[in-house]
Amino acid sequence: MAALLRPYMADPDIIAAIATPPGRGGIGIIRISGKNLAELAEKIIGKLPAPRYAQLSRFLDAEKQVIDQGIAVYFPAPHSYTGEDVLELQGHGGSAVMNLLLTQCLASGARLAHPGEFTLRAYLNNKIDLVQAESVADVIEASTSEAARSAINSLQGQFSKKIEQVVSSLITLRIQIEATLDFPEEDIDTVQMLHIRATLTDIHAQLEHIFRSAQQGHLLQEGIKIALVGAPNVGKSTLLNQLVEDDVAIVTDIPGTTRDTIQRTITLEGVPVHIIDTAGLRETTDIVEQKGIERTHAVMKDAHMIIILIDASRRRPDPNDPVICNTPEDKPQLIVCNKIDLCNDSPRIEHEKNRTFIHMSAKTGAGLELLRQTILKTAGWQFQRAGEGVFTARQRHLTALTLASEHIDKTMTFTENFLPLELLAEELRLAQSALSSITGQFTADDLLGEIFSHFCIGK
Repeated sequence: MAALLRPYMADPDIIAAIATPPGRGGIGIIRISGKNLAELAEKIIGKLPAPRYAQLSRFLDAEKQVIDQGIAVYFPAPHSYTGEDVLELQGHGGSAVMNLLLTQCLASGARLAHPGEFTLRAYLNNKIDLVQAESVADVIEASTSEAARSAINSLQGQFSKKIEQVVSSLITLRIQIEATLDFPEEDIDTVQMLHIRATLTDIHAQLEHIFRSAQQGHLLQEGIKIALVGAPNVGKSTLLNQLVEDDVAIVTDIPGTTRDTIQRTITLEGVPVHIIDTAGLRETTDIVEQKGIERTHAVMKDAHMIIILIDASRRRPDPNDPVICNTPEDKPQLIVCNKIDLCNDSPRIEHEKNRTFIHMSAKTGAGLELLRQTILKTAGWQFQRAGEGVFTARQRHLTALTLASEHIDKTMTFTENFLPLELLAEELRLAQSALSSITGQFTADDLLGEIFSHFCIGK
């Protein structure tokens, strides 16, 4: 993908793809983008339609036989999604009809688009920035209404505007410092240094605010992956059934009933939560059960959070328990003291060092809402809903924001210790570079290739 970026900006090919999902539907759309679409349009629909007018057309093959009848819409550059000439053919949504029409487009001078190539061209033609380009895919892939809202916020430029504001402040500050370096006789006095510190403090506060919002958007988009672990017959499957409000896992009094992982997704305040019920951890000679336990370890390694179930009668987990010994310490852990209904206990939450204990009954549902809220709190969710101010963010955005904050922290240390201005200027440059990589003002071609390769073909 990266090797193809530069040709796109020079003289791109005409590309075509089916822009609607595969299968049967009322309408199917072929999207075509490039330069000089008149010849291709003439072969398929007789002539290029008037700009931005829907034209009822017959779609023809090479022998002038009718493939389908539908609507053709033409968007001349630069007023189109890609910034190039775009022709959309809207026909009946059958896979056979769509494939015939696409084949004719390819035979008439187009080539099949790469995944994400339409959006890539929009980015390269400055129709959108990189954050907005990524949010196109996020809107499509959103699994909840809240995730969709946050993706739309990014698509409309909310995230990008916040980044641009910080970059603008950095540029202004860099100009001031670079001017002093160019004219050393104009040394920065104490008043100017205080102004620089105040500006850096403001920039740091802005970055913290952006990071918090971006972190919430990341949760909405990626969701929270939770592993339910514990000894056999401790109530993991029962808890899963309660959380998803359905009998998705078999529950019996026989230890080792669950021998494979079962995953279901629920929504808590708009946040997707992926819950994985695992095989009980214990010593066993059963080959099938051993395979299930191996998968349990793999799930724990991949999870964002681990819920450990113990019997409420134990009060506290045994440090030598194989469940505790095999649980990764670098993961957030919630310890559910289950079966309080058997010991006449009441739902409650306790905090002890780095652990949170939730006393509940998976069987009766007592304490279930307490668990739901604790899951969100532990994951870092801070909003009741994703309204204005929450935007979609990816891990690379969070990494770049963290890196920029680290560089700003260094500059603040430099000003306090009156270290050479050259060091200050370099850290400001690195901070700006990190932020610019988010919007694509400074982005390596290999990163672009990685990002757009995960798009669907028609986008």
